[in-house]
Amino acid sequence: MATIGVLLSGCGVFDGSEIHEATLALYFLGKAGAKVVCLAPEADFAAVDHATKAPSGERRNIRVEAARLARGPVADVAAVSAADLDGLILPGGLGAAKNLCDFAEKGGKGTVVPSVAALISAMHAAGKPIGAICIAPAVLALALGGHKPELTIGNDPGTAQALEAAGARHVARAVDEIQVDAANNLVTTPAYMLGPGIADIAKGIEKLVDAVLARVKAS
Repeated sequence: MATIGVLLSGCGVFDGSEIHEATLALYFLGKAGAKVVCLAPEADFAAVDHATKAPSGERRNIRVEAARLARGPVADVAAVSAADLDGLILPGGLGAAKNLCDFAEKGGKGTVVPSVAALISAMHAAGKPIGAICIAPAVLALALGGHKPELTIGNDPGTAQALEAAGARHVARAVDEIQVDAANNLVTTPAYMLGPGIADIAKGIEKLVDAVLARVKAS
């Protein structure tokens, strides 16, 4: 049984993990019989009122909010090592670009939260597969830019340019497609970077989960 980490960034599209994307990743992993370990950084973030899309003025904890999605314990990413996991998946949502790194503010010149960067780098060094959904490939671009990863966020020119500024090579893909970087053992899919709905994004996310698990089995 493969053990797959699901790296969450909170709960909610505007300040955390996108709920549909995270839930679909968890569903397809469970359907395939994988063991899931949910993890998130132990840090605060600026919350957003999802009704108004405006800052709420609250500070919340990323890991505590992620537990809303996990329906159970969420490990501090700093306490998880690459040896604990066979693969890793990052759902999207603006939390990936704001709470796991500062791509939302600094684009290709951004940096990744140290504990997140350390786990991604260790997984990559160990040759273990990493999947990233929606905007989450930006985290991989910043963490692994020196390895020239091939990633997709769909076809948005501005975001693609920012990924390439970080060292990645962007490949345009449709919502029901995945981009596999065999050299770096990375799998990405656009999801809600393209949409338009949950049935559409499910196709690409299922393919991503299947590809990550297949690469675990092949290793």
